[in-house]
Formats: sequence, C-alpha cells, structure tokens
Amino acid sequence: MAIKRTVKVDPSFSMSSMTDLVFLLLIFFLVTSTLVNPNALKLLLPKSTGQISAKATVSVSIKHYRENDTFSYHINGDQMPVRFDEIEDELITLLQNEEDPTFSIYADETVPIKEVVQIMNIAKRNHYKVIMATSPE
Repeated sequence: MAIKRTVKVDPSFSMSSMTDLVFLLLIFFLVTSTLVNPNALKLLLPKSTGQISAKATVSVSIKHYRENDTFSYHINGDQMPVRFDEIEDELITLLQNEEDPTFSIYADETVPIKEVVQIMNIAKRNHYKVIMATSPE
C-alpha cells in the first residue's frame, strides 16, 4: 500500500521581506550613528596617580574673584593678568615653534565651566591639545 502525500512542501523561500528588514535596520543605524558623536573637544585628562605622555609647555590659569564675580587669566603663572581677548595671541606666539603644541588649563574650583570652555575653544581653533590640570586625590 503506497501512501501518497497530497500536500507538497514548497522548498523555495522568498527573501524580499528579509531584505526589506535589513534595509530598514541599515537606515536606522546610519541615522543614529550620526547622533552618537557630537561635536566635542578632545581633552587629555591626567590621572592623579600616573603621568601623561604630552608635556605642556604653556599654562593658562583662571582665577575667580567671588566678591565682584570677575575672572583673571594668567599665562605661565605670571602675576600680571592678561585680558581674555589677548590670550589667543599670546598662546600663538608661545606655541608657534612647538612640534606638538599643548597647553594646560589650571582653573579654580569655583570657575564656571563656561570660562574654561572659552579657553578650550581657543585651542580648538588653533589645533592645540589641551590638558585639564587636576589636583591629586
């Protein structure tokens, strides 16, 4: 007695739905990957227990005077403050002959981040590396 199958299984498989799904996933990842990397400044943050490879030859110090809410900027620890609009020219002069121009920022704990970012923007415009100085823990 020979039993015959009445329903035959079709061995073919349609890939159109799979390609649509892969295409949608590809678009999703392309769109989200542009949002992941915002325009950020690169900082070399030194660890308090180790040393960093980049050595800063110039330092910019920001001092905050709480009484009248003003700031003074000092280059290389000089006692004479420098006006903010003169900082970029001073840094260009001091770092023009450096192979890998790097400077460090020393900011008081009370200095708002806005003031520090303004100094970082100078570094970004001139393609300098920045080291944010920290105190040991």
